[in-house]
Amino acid sequence: MESTPLPETLRRLDALIQQEGLARSEFLDARRLAVRTALPEDVVDTLLRGGQPPAEAVNERVRSRIKALADDRLARTGQRMSDLAGAISRQLGVSAFWARQVCAGDKVPSVELLHGLVDFFGVEGGEAFFTASADEALDRELRSLLAARSTPEGRAVVSSASPGRDDVRGLALRQARDLPQKRWNVLNATLKALLELDDQEVDR
Repeated sequence: MESTPLPETLRRLDALIQQEGLARSEFLDARRLAVRTALPEDVVDTLLRGGQPPAEAVNERVRSRIKALADDRLARTGQRMSDLAGAISRQLGVSAFWARQVCAGDKVPSVELLHGLVDFFGVEGGEAFFTASADEALDRELRSLLAARSTPEGRAVVSSASPGRDDVRGLALRQARDLPQKRWNVLNATLKALLELDDQEVDR
């Protein structure tokens, strides 16, 4: 089996964490990464420790990751499965029964419908989000974190000790990493000013 870039990505992240004096859990928290990648938490933990995940067929990956996304959506929103299945049914033009089976991990969607689920759940990476191997999926997410911290142009990213703040800032910077240099500077300066303003309010 051909190796993936994950070990090198982890090495780069460890070097960045040490260089910036950050908490390793800020980037390498298995629970948070499991949600982001729709992978089982124990699999993420194994990969972060340098281990190998259990072998699985592509169809198993697709079923389990759609189910993970559906379970997370239901937990966060308080929706019922019938509500989620109905929303998928309307957006993708399929039966609510089919949508319920897919969300429960009992049915594998076609390539065309898998593309629709990419849009519905708003995942990055297209259909590969569902079909990539576990190490490839985790590597993609960790590379996104690296890109948010340091771009090829060497752009500095605002640092914060608050995990809650970092979740929001990291998402914004991942989405904005392809901005022109001038716009990046404006975004970075705005985020920094907002954090400093909030710190001043707390100190009062």
